[in-house]
Amino acid sequence: MVNTATSAGLVGVVLLARHGDRLSTVYQDPATYNSTQGYLTPFGAQQEYQLGQFLRNTYLNPGSPSYINGINTNVVDVDQLYVRADAGGGDVILDSAYALLQGLYPPTPNSTITLANGQVVTPPLGGYQYVPVESLEYWQAPSLTSWMECEYFQAHLGRLNSGVVFKDLTATAAPFLEAVTPYLNGLNNSFLNMWNIYDYLNVQYTHNKTFYNNFPKTLLDQARYFANQHEQNVFTDSVINGVGQIAIRTLWPEMLWSLGNMTLPNNKVKIALTEVDYKPFISLFNVTNATVTNPNISGIADYASVVALELSQDTQGQYNVAMKFKNGTDNELRTLQFWGSNSISLDNLVSSIAWSTINSTVNWCFSCNQTVLRGCSVFNYSNDPFLNPTSATGY
Repeated sequence: MVNTATSAGLVGVVLLARHGDRLSTVYQDPATYNSTQGYLTPFGAQQEYQLGQFLRNTYLNPGSPSYINGINTNVVDVDQLYVRADAGGGDVILDSAYALLQGLYPPTPNSTITLANGQVVTPPLGGYQYVPVESLEYWQAPSLTSWMECEYFQAHLGRLNSGVVFKDLTATAAPFLEAVTPYLNGLNNSFLNMWNIYDYLNVQYTHNKTFYNNFPKTLLDQARYFANQHEQNVFTDSVINGVGQIAIRTLWPEMLWSLGNMTLPNNKVKIALTEVDYKPFISLFNVTNATVTNPNISGIADYASVVALELSQDTQGQYNVAMKFKNGTDNELRTLQFWGSNSISLDNLVSSIAWSTINSTVNWCFSCNQTVLRGCSVFNYSNDPFLNPTSATGY
């Protein structure tokens, strides 16, 4: 159903944002995709800050057609925002969230408090506004890094690495891989290592002046192309509950809950933001068939990209969701389609997606065949003859 409430503003928005530029190359094991994060650069912080400014102009500007009804536009009401970010490894994703929030709610002298004695106090740095961010450590829950240490996902990788698709891509990429090898500083030049190849080249081209002056830009473009092909296969699947989609399957529960909660009379949250890396974008666009009508969004989203699930209410009282995407330096949010439609009712979105989600650690453990790591040992009943009778008989 088409959104008919834009002139009246939005009820709220759920945002999925990618972190900004980072200094160090992050190595991802091609067999497991276990990795660590890097650290946000000043360039990356600026990217996120500018994204925050863009979102401010889009959702906090009363003159915008996407203005969120009832949201504080100048002094932040922290009860109106729910923000979380992956804090595992380095702090690039967590720091990106803070930088984005600086652009969303910049310092203002109106951010003050009056003490009992009448003294008016303004926060430091010209009225800097402190927005709470829930930092989710790697060991706390798998929801933001669900592919790591997931045995079924590793099996999915194994099938891809030995399958015909990657064999064909390896043959196609062979001339590029040969040409780029002298620039890799000893990095494995196998197509299976394509993400690490692209990431290394991109970081060097951005931050190493000598490399920038000597490396052919056409090779970087080819690296991005082949990395897109590689990652598109890794983080998608033929069915929406396939393990290849796991990067979004563990994010859906919070996103759907936030949208549903925004419809409640006593709800205060207007913006729910989750800061992540590139992987959930690929799975999200595949699950919703957004790449069918917009094939150019396949692959790796740029730094400081954002997906917005905008919640509106039509004149009949039905809540509808539109999905929009800003890829890095794009100047606008463009509408993507849910299964061929520009918007979908919230009820239909939930019924279409909820059955495929992974909504708890125990659900993740069984969905990944993980019985030991990431807290799964407490859910391992396979050796208990009372809870699992077949273990006592050897079947």
